[in-house]
Amino acid sequence: MTEKLKIVKQRFEEISDLIIQPNIISDQKRYIEINKEYKELKTIMENGDKYNSLIANIEEAEKILKNESDSEILEIAKLQIEEAKAELPIIEEKIKLLLIPKDPDDKKDVVIEIRAGTGGDEASIFAGDLYRMYIKYCQDKGWKTSLVDSSEGTAGGFKEIIFEVSGEEVYGTLKYESGVHRVQRVPQTETQGRVHTSAATVMILPQVEEFDVQIDMNEVRVDYFCSSGPGGQSVNTTYSAVRLTHEPTGIVAQCQDQKSQHKNKDKALKVLRSRLYELELSKKLEKDSEKRNTLVSSGDRSAKIRTYNYPQGRVTDHRIGLTLYDLQNIIDGDISKLIDELQIFQNTEELKAQQN
Repeated sequence: MTEKLKIVKQRFEEISDLIIQPNIISDQKRYIEINKEYKELKTIMENGDKYNSLIANIEEAEKILKNESDSEILEIAKLQIEEAKAELPIIEEKIKLLLIPKDPDDKKDVVIEIRAGTGGDEASIFAGDLYRMYIKYCQDKGWKTSLVDSSEGTAGGFKEIIFEVSGEEVYGTLKYESGVHRVQRVPQTETQGRVHTSAATVMILPQVEEFDVQIDMNEVRVDYFCSSGPGGQSVNTTYSAVRLTHEPTGIVAQCQDQKSQHKNKDKALKVLRSRLYELELSKKLEKDSEKRNTLVSSGDRSAKIRTYNYPQGRVTDHRIGLTLYDLQNIIDGDISKLIDELQIFQNTEELKAQQN
């Protein structure tokens, strides 16, 4: 541990020097990268200082036990050793987790896409439930949300809804939510009280900067159309809604939430950029099979990750075998227990991989 902390200290000193260099400050991309690394290393250094301080306290107290005869001082020294030894493993574990290589995307904002799957009207209603669940969770975290595009279901909810979330460590927190979410309940349209299974797909895409993904606008077809409301009726007569088609990949992104054509185009471009980035990320994960096997989220859109069972009031995450009998609170936005357990599982897997 001490040797690892020495290496971190050396890198921290290098970064501290780099961050004030004029050529770094003038290069926005490089400065953002350096600044992120500086903050991460500073957190490790602060915990490293605590760790070294505890080691020093133990060594000092052990010297006192060898050389001191005063019973009162000996008692204080013993207590100092006990306290330091109790705190040491906690700090040590924290440093181990901090030393796990970070996903560079974790600090990014996200674009969330929720689409109704199998189940007809009930799937759209469930997609609406998931949307409200995430919105409430984001509000509780103090994150900002902004609608990009939506297509309402005929009986409520959404056939598809896309929205942005910005805040601290958004992608790092929400990335494990990608996949198929299933619901088991009696639909509002069911007259005989039978439980049906419906599904909705959630995709969490890291929102990337222009310098992360270069898009040649000559390869993008831009279409303008009138924004539409529920049932498809036109809500305005101006062509403010924007649809972008990336011709080399066939990926489409559109936005009709803003009244301004320019703002809609900017939002659609953000979504397009995120989808192209996610496409490259998926290819990379497929090539890196060892990494893919250690991830809670494989990026497989068809993977059934979670079931919300209303008759039994339970939510089960199939990836880690976790079942919580707290469905109502979870669907009301209290998903922190699920997210915390997924992160702990992932960190444990990463630690095991490092030690092997």
